[in-house]
Amino acid sequence: QVRLVESGGGLVQAGGSLRLSCAASINIFSINAMGWYRQAPGKQRELVATITSGGRTNYANSVKGRFTISRDTAKNTVYLQMNSLKPEDTAVYYCNAEAVVSNWGRGTQVTVSS
Repeated sequence: QVRLVESGGGLVQAGGSLRLSCAASINIFSINAMGWYRQAPGKQRELVATITSGGRTNYANSVKGRFTISRDTAKNTVYLQMNSLKPEDTAVYYCNAEAVVSNWGRGTQVTVSS
């Protein structure tokens, strides 16, 4: 089991930026893929971005060109840089690690005001 701790959420105005961090309890090279998902009130959880152990990235169409997923293997941490934020980006953002089983963090709230 992988313990994941997210941080970096908050309140920001539209057009602003935030950087989320997800610290993993194990070496992230041993994790097949890590990613960020989000869930807005009344909606299903959706994929935002993923990064594989090989460094390949994937993004939801709604965030392409605005969000960037990256990692620091020395710190076992994955980041989500979010630029040009929109009110529709408001959600709880969850970190995910696909190892032997799927692991989830507790989430961090991102609120974008118009």
